[in-house]
Amino acid sequence: MSKGIRIARWLVAGFGIVAAGGPVAAQDAETFYRGRNVDMIVGYPPGGSNDLYARIVSRFLGKYIPGNPTVVLRNMPGAGSIVAANYIYNIAPKDGATLGIISPTSPLDEKLGASGVKFESARFTWIGRAASSVNVSFFSRNGPVQTTADMFTKESKMAATGAGSTVVVYPTVMNKLLKTKFNLIMGYKGSGEAMLALDRGEADGHSTSLDALNAEHPDWITNGAVRILVQYGLERHPLLPNVPTAVELAKTDEQKRIMRLVMSSVEVGKMFFSTPGVPAERTEALRRGFDALMNDAEFKAEVAKARMDLIPMRGEDLQRLVGEVANMPPDMLAKVRDIYPSGG
Repeated sequence: MSKGIRIARWLVAGFGIVAAGGPVAAQDAETFYRGRNVDMIVGYPPGGSNDLYARIVSRFLGKYIPGNPTVVLRNMPGAGSIVAANYIYNIAPKDGATLGIISPTSPLDEKLGASGVKFESARFTWIGRAASSVNVSFFSRNGPVQTTADMFTKESKMAATGAGSTVVVYPTVMNKLLKTKFNLIMGYKGSGEAMLALDRGEADGHSTSLDALNAEHPDWITNGAVRILVQYGLERHPLLPNVPTAVELAKTDEQKRIMRLVMSSVEVGKMFFSTPGVPAERTEALRRGFDALMNDAEFKAEVAKARMDLIPMRGEDLQRLVGEVANMPPDMLAKVRDIYPSGG
């Protein structure tokens, strides 16, 4: 038998084993991840709710991925997490060794042509969601705004961060669509710093996730230091049964439809994803590992200790949800663009 024929037969046999799938395909992911560091890119500075979720997930996820890699957290703030999204889409290796968490509004930001976006959300490899992402606007008991009605008649200074963040998106939508009088003071480096500004009296209020408020200042809610006057979600959160949603505050059917579309980012929530082009067996390994993590007793205890929600969604369902935003009808897209802060 010639050397060429022997090589040809070896190649055919090798490809036949790979094509058959099964143990070898699973071993490929395990071999890839064994002894490897997996980057967890957080599009925000330390201290906010996205950072907190990422830190807890990073501590536990490795044991559920074949090969048990070490997940290393890296904060990459900028432009409401657009900097991180661009990095993961364009620069990070497309091999499944990079994970990320960014603003839940990112798919909508991209669809609306937000400045600086250089990614296609539907092409990311979506791994799974830890929780929905209910945001709230709250105000100091010493400030001018004390009731929901006051939001429409009295100007309030709201400490804010980057233009693409929900910290800015939701109050801006409220101003443009429902005519509230929030005066956004931009430039704070995350919700932690913005809440310090509120504590010092530099601002009258702030808008951030309920998780971030509960994690950083749970006492503010219990002792009445702040008043939560609106929540951003499709339904009232169980912890806030008496606080109206932004959808409920809409006055017309069209306003309600537009507000519901913007609030769809709440369903995207605290989501984790990887680059485009991750090999199929590694995508499966990451998704099933994430699913297993969501049922880990120690992980769930850590999330509860941090006073955060745990409302998981599978990666396949998250991929479909992001795809729905990408396929938004043109007429509704135009209406949302008119009131959205990062619309093109």
